[in-house]
Amino acid sequence: MARYREAKCRLCRREGMKLFLKGDRCFRDTCAVEKRNFPPGQHGRDHRPKTVGYGIQLREKQKVKRIYRVLENQFANYFEKADKRKGITGENLLLSLERRIDNVIYRLGFAPSRDQARQLVTHGHVLVNGKKVNIASAEVKAGDAVTLREKTKKNPQVLDSVASISGRGGVPAWLGLDAEGLKGTVVALPKRDDIQMPIDEQLIVELYSK
Repeated sequence: MARYREAKCRLCRREGMKLFLKGDRCFRDTCAVEKRNFPPGQHGRDHRPKTVGYGIQLREKQKVKRIYRVLENQFANYFEKADKRKGITGENLLLSLERRIDNVIYRLGFAPSRDQARQLVTHGHVLVNGKKVNIASAEVKAGDAVTLREKTKKNPQVLDSVASISGRGGVPAWLGLDAEGLKGTVVALPKRDDIQMPIDEQLIVELYSK
């Protein structure tokens, strides 16, 4: 499975905002964006080129890719499917990414970052409606019950992550969490308002429409 293996903090600095790629560290003073809020590289501090047109659209696409931890071809496939469905293409794209099981595990607080949530999924620790799911891109449906294997529920890292979920913004309205039983429920499908990150999906639509 291909994935990004380089320094994650560089990605946040390149986008000029927190993408919350390193879990609880992103909420502390040690966050790289707090300490060095300028692009990475030798000339990052002094050279801030003005971004216009295509560059703005590209940066928005890169930002969303990095938030949801998908690679270029995966993202293009998501956009193609979103464009074929009824509704607003940009919203369809974001809501499909939001319904990924690795994102759901992250949003429920079972893992402090989407990368760690993906690891839980691919290593077979996640159950949806009582059945093991090990494909990170699997999409949940309304009414699905999401939980972890009994042994995984005792993992200190999982317990610490759930205990600190309120400090990371809490659980979104479209999900329900039983913190004691470590069980989540997909109360309803997500809506655009449930995604609080500053994303302008129309710029991505414009980019792919060229």
